[in-house]
Amino acid sequence: MTARYALYAAPAPDTPLWRFGSAVIGYDAAAAIERPFPEGAPFDAADWPAMTEDPRLYGFHGTLKAPFALAEGAREADLIEAAMLFAERRQAFMVQQLKVSLLGAFVALVPDGNAEPLDALAADCVREFDAFRAPLTDADRARRMRSALSDRQIAQLEAWGYPHVFADFRFHMTLTGRLEEPRREQVAAALAEHHRAIAAPLAVDALCLFRQRDRAERFSILARFPFEA
Repeated sequence: MTARYALYAAPAPDTPLWRFGSAVIGYDAAAAIERPFPEGAPFDAADWPAMTEDPRLYGFHGTLKAPFALAEGAREADLIEAAMLFAERRQAFMVQQLKVSLLGAFVALVPDGNAEPLDALAADCVREFDAFRAPLTDADRARRMRSALSDRQIAQLEAWGYPHVFADFRFHMTLTGRLEEPRREQVAAALAEHHRAIAAPLAVDALCLFRQRDRAERFSILARFPFEA
């Protein structure tokens, strides 16, 4: 059994945004329990559980450093301490507005406006925690390579274990898996309507360490470290 870890930005579990995102995907990663889907469209579709299966595995979040197994000799306790010390040096900031958007074939919440502070935070996480990351397995590399990657993204995959970093990074909080073409605009519009009721600035005020004990299990929040600078 090999655990995986990830560094994410996620709203505090007592916020409307966390409750919204967790309900949309049907899973609360803070409590590590399933949540009922909201009422009405698009959640009443018979295939909604299947449409949200992928984000349900990871929990509601925005990726800062993608999932990784621990490098040989690295310990979970060391990773926890490093994340705590990292958070102590960071200053909280606000993302003034999020919007529901189509990203290729899936729907996500993305910043509507300046994302430079998020880009900088993610870049620092990629670099500073890479010593904890085990090399990619052949299976993970093959899975990533099934996507259409540029030469730069392939190089980043080999160097950092994930292709969408630095210039190729775009912060997003996934709400669905891949959707078929006829459903994409319809689902995005419906989710945008539901999000409008709770729309508010996103406080990026903590580093969340998620853990997946085994590939067959879902990720859950192991620890949440407030930014203290």
